Amino acid sequence: MIEFDIREIVTVSMVLFAVIDIIGSIPIIIDLRAKFGHIESEKASLASGAIMIVFLFIGEEFLNLIGIDVHSFAVAGSFVLFFLALEMILGIRLYRDEAASSASIVPIAFPLVAGAGTMTTLLSLKAEFQTINIIVAIILNIILVYIVLKSSAKIERMLGENGLGVIRKTFGVVLLAIAVKLFAANVKGLFV
Repeated sequence: MIEFDIREIVTVSMVLFAVIDIIGSIPIIIDLRAKFGHIESEKASLASGAIMIVFLFIGEEFLNLIGIDVHSFAVAGSFVLFFLALEMILGIRLYRDEAASSASIVPIAFPLVAGAGTMTTLLSLKAEFQTINIIVAIILNIILVYIVLKSSAKIERMLGENGLGVIRKTFGVVLLAIAVKLFAANVKGLFV
């Protein structure tokens, strides 16, 4: 039965917002715009949404195919979220991407928006929340991604360097708390 739950949608939206960290990625987006010229916001947003929704549905089957259960993946995902949160809070870089060669689908849709952290998060969330609410949260985040891609220069001027730093660190703490919750909720499933 399809059941929309506003609380679930808000929670999942906040988790995805923190993981995708599109506001914190504004400096990267501005740099890509300077290197490659125009960024196709519509194409990048639609590709990101499609990647996330497809992975939401086939990700679990893929895991089953290789013999991994959702609880194991969720615990692994909680570690990924934990390290992403540490990056955001401490301002360090643990994960390094290769240099970009274009600025539409790669690297914006993948891995900037729908990267490894987002994929791990989606399957972790699927273990706790209803799929329909996750899809709504994905759509809301993709709309936000589109708005940010379209107006990244204006947002950067409006928030300034310090504003971006505060937002990044705040969402880092939220993400850290979510990682701890995901770990606690799924670790007992490993031993049942």
